[in-house]
Amino acid sequence: MPEIVELEERPYVALRGKVAMDGIAAFADRMREVIDWLAAKEIAPNDAPFFKYDVVDMDAGLVMEIGFPVDDLRSGEGEIVTGVLPAGRYATVSHHGHPDGLMAATRDLLAWGEEQGVEWDANGDHWTARLEIYRSDPREVPDMNDWDTDLQFKVKD
Repeated sequence: MPEIVELEERPYVALRGKVAMDGIAAFADRMREVIDWLAAKEIAPNDAPFFKYDVVDMDAGLVMEIGFPVDDLRSGEGEIVTGVLPAGRYATVSHHGHPDGLMAATRDLLAWGEEQGVEWDANGDHWTARLEIYRSDPREVPDMNDWDTDLQFKVKD
C-alpha cells in the first residue's frame, strides 16, 4: 500500500539522456559508465541505484537519469551529471517482481495519488523527482522476478 514519507535531500551522480520508451533497457545497460566514473573519482555510492524520470512524454520520449546517491556533490563530465534529490514529501510504494511490472505499479501509484488528492511536484510532463530505486543487486538476486524496487514520487509542498 502506498504511503507518504518525508525524505532528506540526497546528492547524486547519474548518466542523463533522452530515451524512447522502447530504449529504457538499453539505457539502463549504460549504468556501468556511472559505476566506472564513480570508481575513477573514488566516490562510493551510499544507497541503491535509481532511475529518475525528469520528463515523461510517451510520444516524444523520456528524459531520464540513471545513477547513485553519494555523500558529496561533485561536478559531472559529459553525459555524467550531478544533482540533488530535493528534501520533502514523497509518495512511495514497493514493487516485488520483474521490472516489466513497474509500468503497472506506476499507474497504480498515480491512481492512488489521484484518489487521495495528492498533488504531484510536476509541471505537465516535467517532474521534480520521480524515482525507481532498485533495491536488489543483480549479482545477489540474478532472477529479475525476485527483484525489489521502490517507487518514490515527489509530492508538491
